[in-house]
Amino acid sequence: MAQADLVIRDALLYDGSGAAPVTGDLAIEGGRIAAVGSVGGSAKRTLDARGLALAPGFIDVHTHDDFALRKHPDMAFKVLGGVTTCVVGNCGFGPAPFREAWQMAAGFQSAGELSGWEGHRGYLETLEREPPSVNVATLIGHGTVRLAAMAAPKNPAPSDAEMAKMKAIVQEGLDAGAVGMSTGLVYEPGRNAATDEIVELAKLMAGSGALYATHMRDESLGLLDSVDEAIAIGVRAAVPVQISHHKASGRRAWGMVSQSLARIDAAQRSGLDVHADQYPYTAGSTILSAVVADGRFGGGLGTLTADDVVIASSKGHADWEGKSIAVLAREMNLEPLATAHRILEAAPGTTAVLHAMNEDDVRTVMRHPSTMIGSDGIPALDGRPHPRLYGTFARVLGRYSRDLGLFLMEEAVYRMTGFPAAKFGFRDRGLLRDGFAADLVLFDPKTVIDVGSYEDPKHPPKGIARVFVNGVEVVAAAQHSGARPGCVLRRTTR
Repeated sequence: MAQADLVIRDALLYDGSGAAPVTGDLAIEGGRIAAVGSVGGSAKRTLDARGLALAPGFIDVHTHDDFALRKHPDMAFKVLGGVTTCVVGNCGFGPAPFREAWQMAAGFQSAGELSGWEGHRGYLETLEREPPSVNVATLIGHGTVRLAAMAAPKNPAPSDAEMAKMKAIVQEGLDAGAVGMSTGLVYEPGRNAATDEIVELAKLMAGSGALYATHMRDESLGLLDSVDEAIAIGVRAAVPVQISHHKASGRRAWGMVSQSLARIDAAQRSGLDVHADQYPYTAGSTILSAVVADGRFGGGLGTLTADDVVIASSKGHADWEGKSIAVLAREMNLEPLATAHRILEAAPGTTAVLHAMNEDDVRTVMRHPSTMIGSDGIPALDGRPHPRLYGTFARVLGRYSRDLGLFLMEEAVYRMTGFPAAKFGFRDRGLLRDGFAADLVLFDPKTVIDVGSYEDPKHPPKGIARVFVNGVEVVAAAQHSGARPGCVLRRTTR
């Protein structure tokens, strides 16, 4: 080995495979891992990591950072928490075509004024010209595609010509290197799509290595039917399936995750490549308009109360942020549903935090072998975003692994590195292996923990000491270095 750029010495090495850690060294040369174990020879720089753990960089498989990568390319809210790769385009909200992508995202993604791009290829090429601090891979958003292709996207079925246009957009994304297609079947316009429509589009991915990721139609009382639909789409289209933010939402649905997990187990036994991701909190977050459309007030689903729904971000109405619908209803002297409508009239892109899950369910899903970790953070940086935007991965490591003993630390690291890398086809990421990209996180296993709260969320976690992206130090002494060495990860056939 030539003189290494950096040797990290005497770290506790979690290699991302789930294997027990060992103490050793790691050398970086030219943005790649040059050696792992006992590294001899000289180096331009050495780093004493005694008492710290070294792991592959965390892969956030469920993000909504499509526009944040352009508006906030330092991605401090992710890299300070150890994230080195983000998968965008989730929940049917894709980055292209640009006009429709921005129309769907306006108000809840932090974008500001941006020049557009031509298709998914243009989006990825834009990120290559002006790289962020993290690596990025994209999904094709079915909702964005539907909005671009259909004259009346609320219609239940596209015409033959509209379906042909949808297929052309999806194919363009696949040709550009997208890692799959996502749906958001609780959002407009995806909620209007029939299963057959999704299958027909997903079939374009068969044999390509691309996967189908879904925010299912119903994560509450209809959870089991929704899981069945996701699995059926995977079987009929012959594509892998990723169930987004697996949970049972609302009190009447608590406990149903045992049955939904059993369905995943059965599908895996039958040969389907199906897994899920999860954020480690009992509250979710989404756009308020989707909550209203689902009938979650006034007993429509019977699963959320006005106290459960707290405004996170509401443009021009910072005084509403952090208050529940119940509190605002009293202030406005309105019923909860009328209050929600009043808020949406004033600020259509309002986001909310939903206190809707059960801690036992969170732990049941997390310990299941089908589950990897994804933040689902909404980068509305001007409000009170869900603390998962900052603290997801440190929370799994610190609270659920170290403090609660839900699984060993090596298992926690695997679920955010080697596991998602294999699922999404990142062949040279997610493991500490010779020749792999030097995406690395150096953390203190004794102190790593999330610190943000729902009331005060915008804080990076404790215990993340250094982060490297493609061999470049992006976080040093828990501070952003200003470096932006991220690259685009395009799909390769498995």
